[in-house]
Amino acid sequence: MPGPRAAEVTLSAEEQAALEQLVRRHTTPQQIALRARIILAAAQGQTNNAIHAEQRVTVNTVRSWRKRWVTLQSIALADLSAEERLTDAPRPGAPCRITADQRCQIEALACQQPEEHARPITHWTAREIADEIIHQGIVKSISPRHAARLLKRCPN
Repeated sequence: MPGPRAAEVTLSAEEQAALEQLVRRHTTPQQIALRARIILAAAQGQTNNAIHAEQRVTVNTVRSWRKRWVTLQSIALADLSAEERLTDAPRPGAPCRITADQRCQIEALACQQPEEHARPITHWTAREIADEIIHQGIVKSISPRHAARLLKRCPN
């Protein structure tokens, strides 16, 4: 007895072109390109088993992305691009303990000279910047390693 039928994928010309562009573009992350190939194959009428064998992914992966694409098709491509439809959904996790405003204050502090804050050093170290962040009351506690990581991520 066969299982439930796979969700039928029909693509508009605009969606087809967007997916093909994602597959051809050299800067597309491979994960997104793979998902685009899965959707294109599904639109050609291939079964989940055929796609899984061709793309070397599990049947559950094919089933999930096929279902997700069909679910998101009701949203216009102008509002939610093909690439955005194929990206991972946000995952649950602990909320950020440092707000964007606090990050801005930390970055501003890092741009100042340590001498301006009565620190007898010429350059900020992770320990010194963490101590100053706590001293100024930007956050209640922060490890030197975390302070260094926050500043390393700065797009300067």
